[in-house]
Amino acid sequence: DAARDTSHDFVTSARLYGHGVTTSYGEMCYHDNSLVSASLEALIQHLVPTVDYYPDRSYVFTFLLSSRLFLPPYELMTRVCHLCVEQQRSGDALLDKIRFREVAPKLVQLLTEWTETFPYDFRDERMMRCLKDMTHHVARGDEYSWRAMQQMTQRLIKRLSALGQYEEAVAALNAAAMERPASLKSKQASAQRNDVLSLCDDPFVLAQQLTHIELDRLSFIGPEEFIQTFAMKDPLENHKGFFRKRKTSNLEAYVSWFNRLSYLVATEICMPMKKKHRARIIEFFIDVAQECFNIGNFNSLMAIITGMNMSPVARLKKTWNKVNTDKFEILEHQMDPSSNFSNYRTALRGANQRSETAHSSQEKIVIPFFSLLIKDIYFLNEGCASRLPNGHINFEKLWELAKQVSEFLVWRQVVCPFDRDRRILQYLVTTPIFTEDGQYSVSNAFSGVNHKNVWYSLSVLGNKQSPYCLSYCCRAASGFI
Repeated sequence: DAARDTSHDFVTSARLYGHGVTTSYGEMCYHDNSLVSASLEALIQHLVPTVDYYPDRSYVFTFLLSSRLFLPPYELMTRVCHLCVEQQRSGDALLDKIRFREVAPKLVQLLTEWTETFPYDFRDERMMRCLKDMTHHVARGDEYSWRAMQQMTQRLIKRLSALGQYEEAVAALNAAAMERPASLKSKQASAQRNDVLSLCDDPFVLAQQLTHIELDRLSFIGPEEFIQTFAMKDPLENHKGFFRKRKTSNLEAYVSWFNRLSYLVATEICMPMKKKHRARIIEFFIDVAQECFNIGNFNSLMAIITGMNMSPVARLKKTWNKVNTDKFEILEHQMDPSSNFSNYRTALRGANQRSETAHSSQEKIVIPFFSLLIKDIYFLNEGCASRLPNGHINFEKLWELAKQVSEFLVWRQVVCPFDRDRRILQYLVTTPIFTEDGQYSVSNAFSGVNHKNVWYSLSVLGNKQSPYCLSYCCRAASGFI
């Protein structure tokens, strides 16, 4: 990417730096032709298209993703649109109209990339107002670009409508689950409850339905949600009130799903009266976990392992004695947290390589262990300064953040190839699960133990009643390691 001259001739300087060359163009610094730092003003200017220039797509994604660390999206959009219009002004109204007509298609292209990649930014009425103003401005200069703006806006509204419907559906499912008995403390209450085996006794089918839920919920997580919480941390940020109003609700809903699945697994195991039945359910979930691993659904795999390692389940020694645990131990080894989850990371790379060369939709599926993905992004942000001592933005850090988030976007867009079973899906997301006290109550009855241990799951994602926020999940996940 060569920097462009926007208002004056840049003074170019170059020097050897290690094994490469570091070059400065005004307020933009490159190393081996890769942008490494720049002032915020220069980065904004670099995003603005002209008649003979359009920013590289990787730059557009990276800066739109991480610019929210330094200023709110609506302010960035206002400044970009203003610069794009002002740069075409010459003082001659007719010439200005001709020049803007030439640049309008590129401005529409930039806004299209923004609305399609970061549509949730436009839930802010200030963003929509700015988009509407630009549509009117474009309409005065170029009918073709105006029609493109209209089509883009229609797609955006459709996407935001789908998001609203999804959020309402998740809220309704959560409400349905809460209306049912959430605590099953007595043996009699447990006996009246159906279990997963009465609904589905095929591990592969259940793993498929879990994968449906995972991909459905992943598809609604906006890439900016990984970065949005960090925006409050920059001491130079002057718009903290704005960011406090922005919630990463879809990301939090996905973390809550992991928790629910872990509790559901533990509930299903603790519920039966007989050791033989409990052992059968344990073996069933081991098989489900294995199928999740084969599919590439690592998040459900880890949730099942977490549920089976919860203290009320783990201490049912007589039940576990009836289970062949060889396969479970192999799966635990795959998800072993030692050496920063090195075994899992190797498996994830393998699944990713399979996805890149896939010949079928099923081979494309990669669903990462989500809490670890959050942790990686969290510590990348915490471990590197966003600003350098000279006041420049550390763009090397922004490249790395974008690399991790863009990988997630590839995984997110996979369409689940399996048939849906609505009865199983409904069961998984709404069936009542034991509360903390309820699970211990039943587990105590079966084990004869009257004391309580700290749950294994709490070291991963915290108490079920705790508020979920990005930094909280990361701290909890790092404690798990």
